[in-house]
Amino acid sequence: MNKTPRILYLNDSAAEPLKDALLVHGMESELCMVRTLPHYLAEIERDDYDVILADDYVPGLDVMSALAAARAQHSQVPFIIVSDAYDLRTLERFYAAGVDANIFKTQLWQAASVISRVLTSQTSATEAGDVARHVQDSERLVAVVQELSLARDLASVMVIVRRAARRLTGADGANFILREGDLCYHADEDAIAPLWKGKRFPLSACVSGWVMTHRQAVVVEDVFNDPRVPGNTYRPTFVKSLAMVPIRSIDPIGAIGNFWAAPHIATAHELSMLQALADSTSIALENIRLYDELEQRVRDRTAQLEAANEDLGAFAYAVSHDLRAPLRHICGYSEALQEDLAASLDEKSRGVLVRIEHATKQMSQLIDDLLGLSQAARSPVNRQRVNLSALTHEICSELHAEAPGREVEFVIAADVWDEGDPGLLAVVLRNLLANAWKFTSQQARARIEFGRLPQADGALHYYVRDDGVGFDMAYASKLFKPFERLNTTRKFPGTGIGLATVQRVISKHCGRVWVEAKPDLGAVFYFTLR
Repeated sequence: MNKTPRILYLNDSAAEPLKDALLVHGMESELCMVRTLPHYLAEIERDDYDVILADDYVPGLDVMSALAAARAQHSQVPFIIVSDAYDLRTLERFYAAGVDANIFKTQLWQAASVISRVLTSQTSATEAGDVARHVQDSERLVAVVQELSLARDLASVMVIVRRAARRLTGADGANFILREGDLCYHADEDAIAPLWKGKRFPLSACVSGWVMTHRQAVVVEDVFNDPRVPGNTYRPTFVKSLAMVPIRSIDPIGAIGNFWAAPHIATAHELSMLQALADSTSIALENIRLYDELEQRVRDRTAQLEAANEDLGAFAYAVSHDLRAPLRHICGYSEALQEDLAASLDEKSRGVLVRIEHATKQMSQLIDDLLGLSQAARSPVNRQRVNLSALTHEICSELHAEAPGREVEFVIAADVWDEGDPGLLAVVLRNLLANAWKFTSQQARARIEFGRLPQADGALHYYVRDDGVGFDMAYASKLFKPFERLNTTRKFPGTGIGLATVQRVISKHCGRVWVEAKPDLGAVFYFTLR
């Protein structure tokens, strides 16, 4: 409240009693007394007052008309009745019409406290309204920032910003300007009438250029009376006032402008909201740039991988066709020598031929395993329902047929189903079961088990367990790498490719594979499929 309130008093008698009552109670005031309706109307239209007082009876004037005229000109100025009325019904009528307070003429000594109270209440209400509006604006800004964080292209950012710029400030128009070298490009706008969307102006010839060049905001009350604003550019538009802020204060990349059709000086709050929006826009545009770069890197990397995949496919074809033929020839010639010259060859020569035949078969097996690894890495996953129990039974029958003399107990969980690629899952089970078969070969009677373990979170862990030679877990990290082996090839021959293939297939099914083992106590290989 002002220390000296300005009071307009509508009263057809003397003003001294009120003025004296205020002074006695410590309130100095600028008191303007009016006695007629025309004088009253002229005064409230000509000037602003902190409070209006009116007698409840002025000859030729209804006090309600005085209240209506005051509210039409100054809706927030407190209106106080100075009344002779003591009946409750009349007072209720005053308050229902919007009167802020009543002072009885016989109690003018209360005037100072009543005026102080209504002015304090008005200030508190205004401040509370400002706080509520600021909170609402902040909530809107937070929502806009969240929208901008999800934007993935410039068009989306501009749609969000042009709408928010008007809503946050109550402007009649907003535009989104981008810097293109020495030009200002009006990329987008939202306004009550067309502005300059799609046009480009030199930095030196527009206010947005000034904002970007000087890296600071501007507030212009009159666009035709400011050297930073080219008035001719604005003359065809509705714009009378503007506020503009840079997008990024260091090396600005654009600007956001607000425009008003009536003279308006942007408040500090409006400017701070607009600058906060511009700062968030800067972050969103930088995120888009990084996102685009990342997408391009992904595209480039994908192209490289596709090229490498094609090379790998060509290599696999060459291995399959060009290397197998020489191996078949070597193996065939060694067998022919053994058959044709068996009687004339000494033991050492026959041993050499046997080793040649063994080496060619080992090389052929290595080629098969490498091709299997390549196909596991490149093959797409064709998911469908797979009976893992039936697959396991089939593979175990094949293993037993290769060495019918071995005593091996197969324990296979019944009716185990899951989703996956049938061919690739067969590769997984074949490698794991073949490993178990191989590393239990020293047992007089071996046991190989396939099953599943339900987990508390609903997941399923599948396993292949054996009671073979096992190994030291200190070396387990090597198992799933190509050509890594923990046992000698003399005892347990192999290429070291099988478990690497298993790992590739399980990864393609979004699962994982791991092992638990102890020397001479066997091993358990676990895997999941998602």
